[in-house]
Amino acid sequence: MKELADAGIPVTVTCRVLKLARQPYYRWLAAPVTRRELEQAYLANALFDAHRDDPEFGYRLLGDEARQAGLVACDRTMWRRCRDGRWWSVFGKKRGKNGKQPGPAAHDDLVQRDFTATAPNRLWLTDITEHPTGEGKVYLCAIKDVFSGRIVGYSIGDRMKSSLAVTALNSAVARRGISGADVAGCVVHSDRGSQFRSRKFLAELRRHDLVGSMGQVASAGDNAAMESFFALLQKNVLDRRRWTTREELRIAIVTWIERTYHRRRRQARLGRLTPIEYEATMTTQVALAA
Repeated sequence: MKELADAGIPVTVTCRVLKLARQPYYRWLAAPVTRRELEQAYLANALFDAHRDDPEFGYRLLGDEARQAGLVACDRTMWRRCRDGRWWSVFGKKRGKNGKQPGPAAHDDLVQRDFTATAPNRLWLTDITEHPTGEGKVYLCAIKDVFSGRIVGYSIGDRMKSSLAVTALNSAVARRGISGADVAGCVVHSDRGSQFRSRKFLAELRRHDLVGSMGQVASAGDNAAMESFFALLQKNVLDRRRWTTREELRIAIVTWIERTYHRRRRQARLGRLTPIEYEATMTTQVALAA
């Protein structure tokens, strides 16, 4: 109506044609958007952004993200905004006969269970595992180079957020080549977890010229080589004792990866060499051949 009025058409005529009253229009014209409506709009936008980045978060965790962005509201208000936007956690109550279906794959499956690589930085595998402590759960996102089995990047946190996967990816890129030139074109294979489908993770793949790949839903074999590493970690560290604090378990994980798995655990498929020894040997042979 305002656009028509600006074009010279009388408000009375517009209201008569549209069968609307003039008073609500003039009230809106005097105050198009109230301060409260504007605040609620900013809050809804912050909740939507947090839900898009981490679909597994419930309204309380989404509210924490909104508060961290500087928007203050009580839990009940957060719940109402999430309810109105239907921003529910993917782990929430089932809705319908089969509940929420897994999200679509962000990439095609470029690996097809062929976990082999002829050189470093050709194929990376990634996944997330969790384990309880006396303070709550600890989450580990690790990235494994198929060529040597080396864990080239990892991130440990107390929440399974998209930033966990992003930090692990950036850790791998920094370790393998600060400029990114050495990792460009590398295939990064994962399952369809929301962290690996988040816009932040996809943006990091593009920024480093990495190629995404995803397996099928509920198919452990599509990332079996990564699952085998987590099975070793479970047996050698996670299940060895009860962990009192998150920091205690974090130190144990890092120590086992860097000291034992990389430098002391020999693998049959690597000719009884450790991942570090295998990479050093193969790199030397390539340099001599050149």
